[in-house]
Amino acid sequence: MSAELEAAEFREVFKGLRQEVGKVIVGSQSTVDAVLTCVFAGGHCLLEGVPGLGKTMLIRTLSDALDLKFSRIQFTPDLMPADIIGTNMMVDDSAGQRHMQFRPGPVFANIILADEINRATPKTQSSLLEAMQEHTVSVARTIHRLEEPFFVLATQNPIEMDGTYPLPEAQLDRFLLKVLVDYPTQEDLMEILERTTKRDMPKGERVMDGHDILKWQGFVRDVVVAPQVAQYAVRLVLASQPSSTYATSQIRRYARYGSSPRGAQALLLSGKVHALRDGRFNVSFEDIELAALPALRHRVLLNFEAEADGVTADHIVTDLLQHVPRTEKLAS
Repeated sequence: MSAELEAAEFREVFKGLRQEVGKVIVGSQSTVDAVLTCVFAGGHCLLEGVPGLGKTMLIRTLSDALDLKFSRIQFTPDLMPADIIGTNMMVDDSAGQRHMQFRPGPVFANIILADEINRATPKTQSSLLEAMQEHTVSVARTIHRLEEPFFVLATQNPIEMDGTYPLPEAQLDRFLLKVLVDYPTQEDLMEILERTTKRDMPKGERVMDGHDILKWQGFVRDVVVAPQVAQYAVRLVLASQPSSTYATSQIRRYARYGSSPRGAQALLLSGKVHALRDGRFNVSFEDIELAALPALRHRVLLNFEAEADGVTADHIVTDLLQHVPRTEKLAS
């Protein structure tokens, strides 16, 4: 099958999975698309919004549509790292001998719902770092590999809310995309009431399994990226660094730190999924720009002056898109 035909097939697969999720989730198409982009790009997704906007329901519905092992972890202040990754325990065997045996925690699944992740302490939040990056868990010098595919789909409340702890920068950087979940419109809220206040609740059906996801993840990475498009992604990331020659005036004034190289990876991988959703096998400048906000907003750390002036990371990323040229050559 040619790349163009496979791209067309991917477009239909993506649309079918979106429609299945849409049986339960009303509106929020951009949020659903971002989560599905992470699934097909093989990355993790962070959903931020006030309670009650359907973040957890979205992830649960996605797990219903995918034939994968699902695990939910409710993050609370008293949650400990061993409650997530597991621990070694003393057990008796059939011969009456005692030995240490590893009891895996809930992280040993394909889809992890890390619910209200920023209500746990930084120590507990950091227990996911190795799993998210290497897809392994290390306990007592033994490395345990997680089953593929593996996704962490986390929800968090705005950091201004009581009882929350800011996520460590190292963990934020491991999320491919950060999505801000907005309030529903009046029409969407009416539809939500129509669906959720009756006896029978809608539910998504399984349409894909792990083998299908791994196949499409490999296909996404085969999508062609022209050098000038990749250079544009590189310039956006470099321009987010206050010390860079590419930095804009807003970056120099308001940013403490810019994006890591993972930001460029997120731009390209998300851009590849955007291209395939459009039935194309090559990434365009527009694909990179569509990916910029969710890929970079959590990787640009602002200073106190930005907070005082009401400047957000979204303002900074939007400014980058307005001032970083598409076709300028990298300095030698």
